[in-house]
Formats: sequence, C-alpha cells, structure tokens
Amino acid sequence: MKFDKRNLWLGTRDYLMIILGTMAYSFGFTAFILPEKVVIGGVTGIGTIVYLTTGIPVAITQYLLNLLLLLFAFRVVGKQFVMKTLFGATFLSLWIGIMQPLFPSGIIEQQPFMNITLGGLLCGLGLGIVFIHNGSTGGTDIVAAMVAKKTNVSIGRTMIYVDFCIISSSYFITHRIDTIVYGLLVLLLVSFVIDYQINTNRQAVQFTIFSEKWEEIATAINTDAHRGCTVLNGVGWYTKHELKILLVVCRKIESITVYRIIKAIDPKAFITQGNVNGVYGQGFDELKLKMRPRRQENSNTNEA
Repeated sequence: MKFDKRNLWLGTRDYLMIILGTMAYSFGFTAFILPEKVVIGGVTGIGTIVYLTTGIPVAITQYLLNLLLLLFAFRVVGKQFVMKTLFGATFLSLWIGIMQPLFPSGIIEQQPFMNITLGGLLCGLGLGIVFIHNGSTGGTDIVAAMVAKKTNVSIGRTMIYVDFCIISSSYFITHRIDTIVYGLLVLLLVSFVIDYQINTNRQAVQFTIFSEKWEEIATAINTDAHRGCTVLNGVGWYTKHELKILLVVCRKIESITVYRIIKAIDPKAFITQGNVNGVYGQGFDELKLKMRPRRQENSNTNEA
C-alpha cells in the first residue's frame, strides 16, 4: 500500500488544530466564565450547573454526557465524525480538568462583563478552529452537526436554539437573572465568532482572465492550483478580434496562488476578480436542501 503523504499531513494537521481549539475554549471558559458562576450552553453549561450544586468538576459531567450523545450520533454522522468528536471531547474535558483549579477567580478582578466578553470570544475562537478542521467538541456541537448534515442551517444558529433552552432552564437552579443575561451574551458571542470563521473560510472568488496565453494559464491552474477553468469565446469590440476568456472560481485563500500563476505566465494579462457567496458543487460545499416530493399524477385522469 502506498502512503498518501498529503492526506496524512492534512489528517495530522486537523487533529493538532482540534487540540489547539479545545485548549483555547478551555482557557476562555475556566479563566473568565466559570469563576463568574455563569451557566453557558451545551454540556459544559450542564456541567457548570452540576458543579455549582454538587461540587463535581465540570470535566467529569461533561465527558460522561458526551459519551452518551456519541452513542446517538454514530448512526447519523458516521464513524469518522464520531472519532474526531471523541478526540475533541476528550481533550476538551482534559484541558478543563487541568485548568479549572488554576483559576479560582476571574483574571480581571471585579469586572464580570469584561471577563464574560473575553471568555465568550475565546470560546468562539476555539470552537471555530475545531469546526473548520472537521472536528467537534461534543454536546450541542453534535446536534448542530447533525442538523447541518441535512439542511443549510448554520452551525452557529442551531447552537443558539439548543443552548438558549439550556441557559434559560438554569434559572430554576441558580435563581439569578444576571447569570442568565451573561450566559446569553456568551451564547451570542460564541455563535457570532463561529459563523464568522466558517463563512470567512468558505468565501470564494471568481476570476475573469483575458490573455493570449490562455492555454498555458488554464493548464497551470488545473495542475498547480487544482482548480477547474471554463473557456469562453469572446470578441474584443475595439479590435474586432476573437479571443478566449478564462472563468475560474476558487476559495478566497487560493486567490494568491491563481495570481502568481497568471503573473508568471503572462504579466500583461487583464484580470478581474469578484467575491462570490454560496458556491456549491464539486470541489466546494454540498448543496443541502429539503425537496418536496413530486406529486404523482393520477393515472386515472389520463385514461380516455
């Protein structure tokens, strides 16, 4: 068997970034949010409630609940997602278990709003890193991922719906309005940062390229940038000469590669670039829509 070094590196990078993302989330939660006794969404929020009432560490409750959720997720999201989720949930609970005793009080003393804001941003940053690299930390992340498998509803929006119920229900245990408000603030910050990272990562651009060396450029984009090209026929109205136009769609992070290819082959090429949202198909995101079943025509109406 031949080893695919590129796939091996991409897989290794994903796991390393999941570790980094769970570390960022754990630091934001234990150093800023938990010391303020604020209940956030997901199994981490449930773990916080258990910790505040019984003293059981958040990491223990969180990990046990994640194991139960993974049993339900296996059939829906598949083995690969479950393995990465188990990996992410394990490191998340590990980091929280290590960091919780290190921060008995908030880093910024007597500034609960500042602590909550910074904690929410760090948690959102950490979860965004995990999601971008095809991972999950468990909890409502699993629910959000299952919804994303079937619909176009964003992960952040799904988490808002589920976590809102968890945060609101915590009032019956804590009986504090201020912690509910802070919990909702964390929820909004986390969801915003996650969606911002994911949408930024998925942004695409469209190139329109005019060049006499269009064949070389198209071939280089295919082989070096691993992107497709569409060749269009055109006419320069000033010169009345026929010409070929290249149409290329790629992710925003790949645009520099395309520019370098064009410049190396034809520095005098005429190029336009435009931002494109919602690119679906081979090489991009999969279009997921719920289609209404077509109504079958009554065969009796066609009988004569």
